[in-house]
Amino acid sequence: MSGLPEVAYLLKRLRPTTLAFDRLKDESRLEGYWMLVRLADGWASGRNSFRKRGEALYGAWHGRELAGVCGLNIDPYVEGGDQGRVRHLFVSAPHRRAGLGRMLVETVIDRARRYFTMLNTRAPPQAFVFYERLGFQRVEGEEFVTHRMMFGKGS
Repeated sequence: MSGLPEVAYLLKRLRPTTLAFDRLKDESRLEGYWMLVRLADGWASGRNSFRKRGEALYGAWHGRELAGVCGLNIDPYVEGGDQGRVRHLFVSAPHRRAGLGRMLVETVIDRARRYFTMLNTRAPPQAFVFYERLGFQRVEGEEFVTHRMMFGKGS
């Protein structure tokens, strides 16, 4: 036992149109990350509403607080629609290092496994170890992919 209180999170599908999402988006922007701003813009414009086959956007709630977000899209950088992409992962500072990022990405992996042959991401260097611990393999020489997880379908 670590002596720390256990924090319970509820993961559910998310529409990024709530005040709770706006708070998380502002936090990410203040830290210099623009992924949630792009997420909100894509949703509002209809460019990316996470409604295509296999896609989903998840929020992790801690009570009424939105503590994290992560999405799954058909990878827009490859042809064919058989590859998924981890999108817009962000965890609020007070909830980091508690396993929430892992929980969000594992939820995306579980869904992606049912719809795609592989799952791609383009991670910043500080997140490489995180993705590799989840089972992603490092990819070299691809502009839009740093890590990939193969599911073995259709090969």
